[in-house]
Amino acid sequence: MKVLLINGSPRAKGCTYTALYEVSRSLEKENIQTEIFHVGNKPIRGCMACGGCSKNDSGKCVFNDDTVNVALEKAKEVDAFVFGSPVHYASPSGLMTSFLDRFFYAGDGFQYKPGAAVVSCRRGGATAAFEQLNKYFTISNMPIVSSQYWNMVHGNTPEEVKQDLEGMQTMRTLGKNMAWLLKSIEAGRKAGIQLPEKEPRAATNFIR
Repeated sequence: MKVLLINGSPRAKGCTYTALYEVSRSLEKENIQTEIFHVGNKPIRGCMACGGCSKNDSGKCVFNDDTVNVALEKAKEVDAFVFGSPVHYASPSGLMTSFLDRFFYAGDGFQYKPGAAVVSCRRGGATAAFEQLNKYFTISNMPIVSSQYWNMVHGNTPEEVKQDLEGMQTMRTLGKNMAWLLKSIEAGRKAGIQLPEKEPRAATNFIR
C-alpha cells in the first residue's frame, strides 16, 4: 500500500513539508509506503472549464506545462492521499487551489481512496483553509481521515513547527489513523466486501 502526500507550498522543504514528513514517518512505521510530491514553485494554470479532459478520456488535463499531469499519473498507483498547504489569506495557497481544481476535475482515480488535508500557518486562518481542502474529498466519494485535532501545525519556520508539539502529534496520529483505515479496507476487500454500487448520475439545475 502507498500514500501520495502532495506539498502545495512554493517552498519544497518549508513548514508544510515538515508537517507532511511527520505524517509520512508515521505511515512508514506502519509499513505503508509514502511519496511526498512537491507541486513546484512555478505558476500553475487554473481550470479553464474547457472540458478537454472529458473529451480525450485520458484522465489528464489538456494543459501539460506544469505538475498536474505528473501527479495524476502517480495518483493511479496509490491507495490514499494527503494534501498539504500553507495558509495564504485564510485559504490554501493559490498554487494548491489551481493544482487541485484541475487535479480533481481531470482525474478519475480518487473514488473510495482515503484522503486527508493538512494545513500550516503562522498564526490564523487555518480552519478556513482546512475546510476548503476537505471539500475536494466530499464531492469525490473519498473517505476522510481525521486525527485527534484538526490537521494543522503552527510556526513561521520548520524549526518553529517542530516546537508545536501538539501539531506534530496530530500529524503522527493522522498517519496512524490512515494506516489503520487502509489496512481495514484491504481486509474488507479480502473478505469479499464490494465497493458501493453507484447510481446513474442525477444533475439538477435550479433554474430552467
